[in-house]
Amino acid sequence: MKKFETVPITLITGYLGSGKTTLINHLLRNAKGYRMAVIVNDIGEVNIDADLIQKGGVVAEKDDNLVALQNGCICCTLKKDLIDQLASLIKTRKFDHILIEASGICEPIPIAQTITYLEDQFEMRGMPKFCKLDAVISVTDALRLADEFGCGEALEHAERGEEDIENLVIQQLEFCDIVLLNKASEVTPEQLSTIEAIIRKLQPHAEIIETDYCKVDIADILDTNLFDFEQAINSAGWMEEFDSPDNEHDADDDHHGHHHEHHHDDDDDDDGEEHEHHEHHHHHHHHEHGVGENDDSGTAEEYGIGTYVYYRRRPFDRLKFDDWANKDYGRMIIRSKGLLYFTDDKDMSYVYEQAGRQKYLTENGPFYATLPAREIDRLLATDPKFAHDWDMEYGDRMIKLVFIGQNIDRAAIKAELDKI
Repeated sequence: MKKFETVPITLITGYLGSGKTTLINHLLRNAKGYRMAVIVNDIGEVNIDADLIQKGGVVAEKDDNLVALQNGCICCTLKKDLIDQLASLIKTRKFDHILIEASGICEPIPIAQTITYLEDQFEMRGMPKFCKLDAVISVTDALRLADEFGCGEALEHAERGEEDIENLVIQQLEFCDIVLLNKASEVTPEQLSTIEAIIRKLQPHAEIIETDYCKVDIADILDTNLFDFEQAINSAGWMEEFDSPDNEHDADDDHHGHHHEHHHDDDDDDDGEEHEHHEHHHHHHHHEHGVGENDDSGTAEEYGIGTYVYYRRRPFDRLKFDDWANKDYGRMIIRSKGLLYFTDDKDMSYVYEQAGRQKYLTENGPFYATLPAREIDRLLATDPKFAHDWDMEYGDRMIKLVFIGQNIDRAAIKAELDKI
């Protein structure tokens, strides 16, 4: 019986055709003594290289799609109940690493949440950690990103559904520990630098590994200990910008950052799966802003990739905001997100987000200004950040939007938003 060890799990995300299958086959082929269980969406799709499969290797367990490989690894299909599936794999004690491939159209966060939930359950029950999420890898196709982010001609002939792709690619980049930038040699060095500048802005913390055919050293991506849920959920570039107090120098007054976790919403989760994960940033702030800020802002600026934070206290007019949100800014605004409210309902705060052409507006709970006066006085007395953001006229109501884009015309955006 093997002694107890925590089984690390690597989550692999990336859009269809970005090279996830190539990566999985590469890992299986170079398993170097690792016995891996690979959970994929659909075994048929993955095309595990035939010569890796054990002769007579398809093991039909009940309805389970399970393929045994020669080197002691197995491959199975992702089940609806991932927790059960992980438990039964870990119980066999045959595997010292689990890879999960998230389908190209799947957001990585719910899977990561499931695994993190499982880890927390072990801890709460005083059990050893049977598994842990080791890293989230985003496999990205440099060639496609060059198209996607217009580092060449813009995608004039975008097929239907293209906007979803851009939105997903951005989410997959924002939530990961390692970006595998595949097909790196198929774009020009300048395109590669532009892509990396964009990735850096969207995701300041991930390691970027350039590859071709996903040829990457196993040691660089397994057993990395990189994943941290709190940090991952807060690591997107716009979060850092949102929280950075020096963003409001062009505002009409001198209030500073940290507004967004002040809404007394108990019902974060009922606005649908889609948004469920965006609200987790209420609980946590990290303050490593200064870290690594300057070493690559040079390259980012060189390619015109930058950020802009728009901030003011008075509300937007809902119809005018709708009109503005429907304008196409192209590459000038790649990603935006923030907090806002409207003249017709001054008590409700909203989160607005846009990635590529996808746009969402989600209710985010009432502002604290709606609480009874004694509650507000208590908060003013006990919470310095809250007191700092409090305005005599507006309370904690405000508009704060963060933009990430290429050659952003800050003055023009400010002028337009001021008119709303």
